[in-house]
Amino acid sequence: MSFSGVDLTRLRTKKGHTAQCACLVDASGNRTMRPCLSSAVKLQANEFKKEDFKGSKWLVVRYARQNMEQILEAIRIAKQEGLSVSLDLASFEMVRDYRTQLIDLLETGNIDLCFANEDEARELLGGELTFDPEEALAFLAKYCKWAVVTLASKGCIAKHGKQVVQVAATGESNAVDATGAGDLFASGFLYGLVKGLALEECCKVGACSGGSVVRALGGEVRPENWQWMYKQMNASGLLLPDLKN
Repeated sequence: MSFSGVDLTRLRTKKGHTAQCACLVDASGNRTMRPCLSSAVKLQANEFKKEDFKGSKWLVVRYARQNMEQILEAIRIAKQEGLSVSLDLASFEMVRDYRTQLIDLLETGNIDLCFANEDEARELLGGELTFDPEEALAFLAKYCKWAVVTLASKGCIAKHGKQVVQVAATGESNAVDATGAGDLFASGFLYGLVKGLALEECCKVGACSGGSVVRALGGEVRPENWQWMYKQMNASGLLLPDLKN
């Protein structure tokens, strides 16, 4: 991260084992994950400082019931410091098991942007086998300025105010491993927001970013697939990131 210009001066580490996650991938590139958080849950809510948020525009959190105290405190400080808050629903199992608590969090009005994949969106609406993704999008948009539902090979739908867009997936036909696709999509979408791009352009950057990681086994983007992403963004007329690093 330092090589890419990320400021790590506020990074704090704790003694103990790093969290581990087993990713099971089928022949179609679909994956499921079984994590062991280990010492990754040791951060306490009272350890957050206002200085941790200085100079930032967004706080990015993942929904996790076991970390709710920390999440709420981070959001509280972020709002005090003028940050916007992005929430990723993280897991359909988490949404299914703690749906009421999730809705309570959304109803605070402190979540500016929410990402849900198709399975998470289904559980948000009650877990019916047949459901309308647009209904889930409208549900999220009641509470968030920006709402996004990703639909794997079908791309994504997103809403901001009265504007609703649907954007096709990029590179999905070459999917080898979907691990990391949601995180990379979210990072691309947030890049677009930070750069002041329109909603549809944010989705397109997210699609290019998410498409870059599914082209190889593992959750990291290989150098050749970064180049693939830049090529896709350039072909779509999207603002490229600073490539000096």
